[in-house]
Amino acid sequence: MKQDHLTSDITLATAAPAHTQEAGKGLTAAQLLKLSLDTFLAKDIKGWAELWDENVVAEFPFAPDVASRKLVGRAAFYEYLKNYPSVIDIQSTPTLKINATDDPNMAIAEWSVSGRVISNGNPYEMSYATFVTFKNGLIVTYREYWDPMVFMAAMSGAKFW
Repeated sequence: MKQDHLTSDITLATAAPAHTQEAGKGLTAAQLLKLSLDTFLAKDIKGWAELWDENVVAEFPFAPDVASRKLVGRAAFYEYLKNYPSVIDIQSTPTLKINATDDPNMAIAEWSVSGRVISNGNPYEMSYATFVTFKNGLIVTYREYWDPMVFMAAMSGAKFW
């Protein structure tokens, strides 16, 4: 049986910390997306998780692992990505363009990263298209497209999950 979403028993605060919610007040969706990506690229996955709504829905439609194509909840999203900095070392962001949309709660990022897979030393060069919707300054939906063939070639047997 294929699982269409992941849940996790990991314990995170049920609501984003007040300082995170305060930081997002008055920012546009594009500014919130930039803050989110900056936090991720700083390898602060716990801080990044604080920017997500408790019931966030995250989708990675092209993920090679079918079970990780749809994640429901902050805890599941955190569990999926918490080890990212110890697996892939992002060293630079060659491109980053954030686009506002007609929906004031949504922004789209076109971005790329350059780095290496830590366990095997392979280069990691990936481009992303990320669609994010915010509510009350927190991420409520996150959909990201990337090339699974590039990912699998870079990983070449290294474990991500």
